[in-house]
Amino acid sequence: MKKNLSLLFAFAVLISAMATAQEARQFHNHVRILDPNQFIHPFATPQGENPATFACIYNLVSTINPGCPIDGTTAVPTGGRGVIVIVDAYDYPTAASDLSVFSTQFGLPPAKFAKMYASGKKPSSGCSGTGGLGNWGLEESLDIEYAHAMAPHAIIVLMEAASASNTDLFAAVQKANALIAAHGGKGEVSMSWGEGEFSGETADDSNFTQTGVTYFASTGDSPGTEYPSTSVNIVAVGGTVIDRNSSGDYTGQTAWSDGGGGDSSQEPIPSFQSAISGIVGKHRGVPDVSLIAGTGTAIYNTGGGISCGSGWEEVEGTSIAAPSTAGIINAAGTFNTSSNAENTEMYSNLGDSAVFTDITTGSCGTHSATSGWDFCTGLGVPNGYSGK
Repeated sequence: MKKNLSLLFAFAVLISAMATAQEARQFHNHVRILDPNQFIHPFATPQGENPATFACIYNLVSTINPGCPIDGTTAVPTGGRGVIVIVDAYDYPTAASDLSVFSTQFGLPPAKFAKMYASGKKPSSGCSGTGGLGNWGLEESLDIEYAHAMAPHAIIVLMEAASASNTDLFAAVQKANALIAAHGGKGEVSMSWGEGEFSGETADDSNFTQTGVTYFASTGDSPGTEYPSTSVNIVAVGGTVIDRNSSGDYTGQTAWSDGGGGDSSQEPIPSFQSAISGIVGKHRGVPDVSLIAGTGTAIYNTGGGISCGSGWEEVEGTSIAAPSTAGIINAAGTFNTSSNAENTEMYSNLGDSAVFTDITTGSCGTHSATSGWDFCTGLGVPNGYSGK
């Protein structure tokens, strides 16, 4: 009897330890500043790609400026409706005022913006850089600015989690689900964070199942796969690099060498990837689509501290791609009932150049961009709003 009780006690301790490890899991964001000196000496004016060059490159405006040069390209998207919720960790103190300056700079309408605390209490500042906070304040400025830029008439809500733990971030996703349900039941959730895949991750996939919501997650800023972008309930967004000639004209895109992608070690192949089963095998492949990530892009952040800034900054990362794609899909106006439905629609247009521009050059880790779907850029990059 004592032996049985000892075994039961040992088993209980093991289960408790596993649960504690699961609760302690931390996610990291997917943005990095090109030069850390910008935190101290920001640019006086925007540097790098911007909402207008995005709109030109991805055919989101009616008048395309030949070459989509950074200087002189001004037309920005005009669509969007419903709600886009940006889920991030910690507080971004100057979110509203920074978004206002960004919008004015690029001729965007004033944002319909709100900031919410998922726990009901204001989190620690994401600009302090202490306690493992990383670049969360920088992340939040990027996310809200480019979601708004691609869907300027959508409501943008920044849902701030109490920390970067799985418990707090998934609680924030649940708050985002409830918010969208309360505002018409149609919208997008963008998550520019992740971590390496882990055993049991499929149990967390239930966080991304609110009817009427399409979920977007960036695939990461290093080769390989990360959760939650590998979830079958997510639109996984990878990264590309913008190519320009010596005159500054846009010439194309290549896969970003630091972009995430590959075959999931945990998630089974979803139905929408049946057409590429010969590539992915029995597991979920990522990304689904891609967008600019490995080219400097302009954001505005005056949050201060050691991980925000005091003006215009130039950043890179698949964190650019996820909220921008969420905004493009919002502006497309289809509002599919789930991520699965959204992916099903997009994968039905595999190889259609009127819907996606195929990226066939570049590599990411051991994978290379090739004709058709691949582990670096997925279906390719958006070409206008059709088929999305």
